[in-house]
Amino acid sequence: MSNEKYTRGLEIRTQVLGQEYVDKSLQNADEFSRPLQELVTEYCWGHVWGREGLSLKERSMINLAMISALNRPHELKLHIRGALRNGLSPEQIREILLQVGIYCGVPAAVDSFRIAREALAEADNEAQG
Repeated sequence: MSNEKYTRGLEIRTQVLGQEYVDKSLQNADEFSRPLQELVTEYCWGHVWGREGLSLKERSMINLAMISALNRPHELKLHIRGALRNGLSPEQIREILLQVGIYCGVPAAVDSFRIAREALAEADNEAQG
C-alpha cells in the first residue's frame, strides 16, 4: 500500500510506538490481518494522529484515558510507552490515570496503574541497559 496518508501514518506510528513494534506488526500481518494493519496505519495514524489540531503529546494523553476506560491492557501498555516517547512524564501519566479513576471507576484505575507500573519499569530497564 502506498499513498500519502499511509506514508505519513507509518511515520507517526513508528515515532510513537517504536520501530521494533511497528515492524513486527507489519511483518506478522498475513492475508487475513494485513487489511487491518493498513487501515490502522492510514486512517488512525495518517488521518487522525496526523492532523494539526493537537500535538502528539496531547493525543497520547487522550488515548491513555480512553484506553484505560475501555479496559484494553495490551493497548494501554503500548500507548504508555508511546506517551513517554511523546514527552509525557510518569507524573503526568499518573495524573491521567487518577482522573480515570474518578470518571471511569476505581477498577479501571487499579488495572491501569498496574499496567503503567509494568510499562514504566520496562522503559526504565531499557534506558539503563
